[in-house]
Amino acid sequence: MKYTYYGQSCFGLEINGKHLLFDPFISDNPLAKHIDIHQIKADYIFVSHGHGDHVGDLVSIAKRTNATVVGAYEITEWCLQQGIQQVHPMNLGGQWQFPFGKVKFVTAVHSSVLPDGTYGGNPGGFILTTEEGNLYYSGDTALTMDMQLIPRWANLDVAILPVGDNFTMGADDAILAAGFIQCKKIIGVHYDTFGYIKIDHEQTIRKFSDAGLQLTLPTIGAEMIL
Repeated sequence: MKYTYYGQSCFGLEINGKHLLFDPFISDNPLAKHIDIHQIKADYIFVSHGHGDHVGDLVSIAKRTNATVVGAYEITEWCLQQGIQQVHPMNLGGQWQFPFGKVKFVTAVHSSVLPDGTYGGNPGGFILTTEEGNLYYSGDTALTMDMQLIPRWANLDVAILPVGDNFTMGADDAILAAGFIQCKKIIGVHYDTFGYIKIDHEQTIRKFSDAGLQLTLPTIGAEMIL
C-alpha cells in the first residue's frame, strides 16, 4: 500500500493497482503550491465531508480522471449536479466490496456543508480492509466513543487522524483515539494549513512517542509504503 501526502487532509493510496484519492484540497492550499493536480491519478475519490478544505479540487480531478466519487449520499448527489459521471453513495454504518478491498463508512463528529451552501449530509470516516493492509481514515472528527467499535471491524495496520486541534481532535485526543482503535502507527493530517491549526511538530511527535505510539507528520509530496 503506497501512501502519498498532498497536504491538509488530502492523500493518495495505491492499492492492488487502483489509485484512491481522499479529500482533494490542493490548489488553494498555500503549502501545496508545488503539487501539480493534473498529474494526480484517481480511480476512486473518497470524500469524508463537504467542507471546502476537503472538496476544493474534487470536481476538476473527478472530471479529468473519470474517478468514482465515494461519500455520503448528499455529497454524491451534489457531485452529479456538478457534472461528475461516476459516484457511489454511502451512509453511516454501511460497507461495500470494491475491487481493491472492503470499505466501511463510519461515524465522525463534525459538521458538513458544501462550498455553495448545499447540505452535505453526515460527515464520516472510512475503514479499508484490503489484501495489502487495513487502514482507518477518521476524516475531520472529535474524539468519539464510537471509535471503540473499530477493532471489531478491522485489525488496523495504520490510522490517519487529524492532530491540528481547534476544528478537530488535537494531539491529546488523537492519542486517546489511537487507544480506542488499537492502532500504534498513526499518520497525522489536518494541521499547519491555517493559523488555527498550526502545531509544534517536535512536541506533537514526542507526545505520541511518550504514549508508545509512532506518529508520522509527512512533508507535502512525500511518498511511503505503509
